[in-house]
Amino acid sequence: MQYVLIIHEVEDYPAWKTVFDNAAGIRKAAGERSYQVLKYEKEPNKIVHFSAWTSIADAKAFFESPKLVQIRKEAGVKSPDFIYLDQIEAGTL
Repeated sequence: MQYVLIIHEVEDYPAWKTVFDNAAGIRKAAGERSYQVLKYEKEPNKIVHFSAWTSIADAKAFFESPKLVQIRKEAGVKSPDFIYLDQIEAGTL
């Protein structure tokens, strides 16, 4: 399984979340299979988006597309960091 970890600050979480939710269809069509949204404990506008993807290539094509650059701008995203990850192991304790 391939994953993407995105860490970014947003101007306003509720506004960002609306844009994020409205993009669910295009995220799914691009290859996103599941996601988690987390926030920093003491910084409510510092967001972590962790998601599983069909492939790293699909994720990069989506996140690096001009359309997504514009959507991030409209959503008030500041300086996102993208980390592309391949799963080595998983388990449940």
